[in-house]
Amino acid sequence: MSKKAYKKQCAVLAYRLSKRGPKIALVTSLETRRWVLPKGNLVNGLSARQSAALEAFEEAGLEGTMAKRSCGSYDYEKTELKGGGLCRVSVYPMAVTRVKRNWPEKALRERKWMSIEKAVAAVGEAELKTLIARFGKTLK
Repeated sequence: MSKKAYKKQCAVLAYRLSKRGPKIALVTSLETRRWVLPKGNLVNGLSARQSAALEAFEEAGLEGTMAKRSCGSYDYEKTELKGGGLCRVSVYPMAVTRVKRNWPEKALRERKWMSIEKAVAAVGEAELKTLIARFGKTLK
């Protein structure tokens, strides 16, 4: 089996704590409208962590305190429309402190707060389901 080349991406696992338990913010993807974490390519001149924070703002209108380290990663296959290829996404937790009413991609995406259980059920990638469930256990 040959070694595959991964495109590196970053994502934010944006969360907030409520009386009913922790909530995770998901957004819809542009083409398939699936529920995903705010994610994207690394931005030149920014670290993966800083790039992830920028994605959270652009795609979901969220700002907050970023964790210093990634809580894990997951792989997915990019659609041919988006250039194809295998991507490895490093995920950074962010404790949300500001939820903007307007943000750059508001007209393109839906943002929704979900319980850990609903977020796990909503995302498609098996590795991402595991990552969210594992992270959720650290918040309870």
